[in-house]
Amino acid sequence: MAEEDPQNTCDGEPVDLGRQDLRIGAIFIILVASLFGALAPVLLQRQTKMHVPKFTFFICKYFGTGVIIATAWMHLLDPAIDQLGDPCVTERWLGDYPWALVIGLMTVMVMFFVELMASHYSNDDDHSHGGASDSETDPTNEILALKKPPKNANPQTQACPHVDDIETGRGTSIPGPPDDVSYPPGGEDHMGHRRDHKDGDTGGIVGQLTAIFILEFGVVFHSIFIGLTLGTTGTDELVVLLIVLVFHQMFEGLGLGSRLAVAPWPKNRQWVPYLLALGFAIATPVGVAAGIGAKPNNAATQKLVNGIFDSVSAGILMYTGLVELLAHEFMFNPHMRRAPLKIQLFAFGCVALGVALMSLLAKWA
Repeated sequence: MAEEDPQNTCDGEPVDLGRQDLRIGAIFIILVASLFGALAPVLLQRQTKMHVPKFTFFICKYFGTGVIIATAWMHLLDPAIDQLGDPCVTERWLGDYPWALVIGLMTVMVMFFVELMASHYSNDDDHSHGGASDSETDPTNEILALKKPPKNANPQTQACPHVDDIETGRGTSIPGPPDDVSYPPGGEDHMGHRRDHKDGDTGGIVGQLTAIFILEFGVVFHSIFIGLTLGTTGTDELVVLLIVLVFHQMFEGLGLGSRLAVAPWPKNRQWVPYLLALGFAIATPVGVAAGIGAKPNNAATQKLVNGIFDSVSAGILMYTGLVELLAHEFMFNPHMRRAPLKIQLFAFGCVALGVALMSLLAKWA
């Protein structure tokens, strides 16, 4: 028997794109699931006729954080390692080197640089517009004030009023609007500043907007390519993959939507969360439609392209999930630091549940 040509093996054979009716139906099924996940938190937070407990948003927020972290590791980085480590890809283009990890690492560094620059220019804008002083807005100064009293200060008469309020129960100076849904009860989101954001006051929310748009870009980028995967997958795996992706997109939309819901959008930007939710919802259907229309081969080139984009998406969501969401919400938020242990453990449990469920879905997709 003649040996199989390695060139033909790497080029692959055309994928069996049967069940076109189900593939076209998947466009609308995933659209509805994604739209529900992304819009539900925003609509529930803004409606006034039905009371929604704050713990609902609290649970969605931290559950979504776990979903995003697991997506980066299990649904993006692991497939990227397989795709860029495929023998056909390494022999033709990349050589024997962990390119998926390198691309992901480079993306993390780029994300940090982008946020560093956004934070720098945000601070410059605050100072140039006569914003609050550093002692009022910088959480580092607040932490130092809690740890080290002023020199020559009378501990009974000149103690830090912020600490005094917390320890004696004579009141509270924990910042945050009374209708804040980020933490129960009250408090402020991790990038929420200690002043109201009026129309046109963009400097104070540049950091949070940057984080949200980075998150949006990462999940949309990823959603397009999982849509392409569904549009080009074989008929035998189509039904299972569709079911998994419906839950995948709904959970991921919930993670994004909960962030959009609790963000302090300016009054003249209240429409932005709806636009971002819609952009996420249509990403996967667009990818499915493109996959159906392209009719690609299961070739090494496809693995190369998918591996590169999966690595970039993994880096984006890894940085966003671990730094912007997990570290800021647990470590850098003054309200969460002072919250009872049961609240902290409950929040961690929500994150762990999101990680566990999304990791389990990686068994099938």
